[in-house]
Amino acid sequence: MAAKEPTYTEAQIEAKLKDFPGWWYEDGWIRRNYKTDGWPTTLMLVNAIGYVAEAAYHHPDLSVTWGRVIVKLQNHAAGGITDKDF
Repeated sequence: MAAKEPTYTEAQIEAKLKDFPGWWYEDGWIRRNYKTDGWPTTLMLVNAIGYVAEAAYHHPDLSVTWGRVIVKLQNHAAGGITDKDF
């Protein structure tokens, strides 16, 4: 059986997020809110995120509205935030 990927502590996550403007940590997830100028741009952004996520085999949770996409990341298998999330 493969070893579980190590997770970051909350303090480590907060320190690491300083290198990623716009991202924050809340309720066990790292998050980012993207504002768009409308539905077509929102859909293009969601498709781009989906393409990159599939290539990395690491899939975020997305909340999608007319002019906004909220991205949430955590490693479900590891039970927390790992290197894959950054």
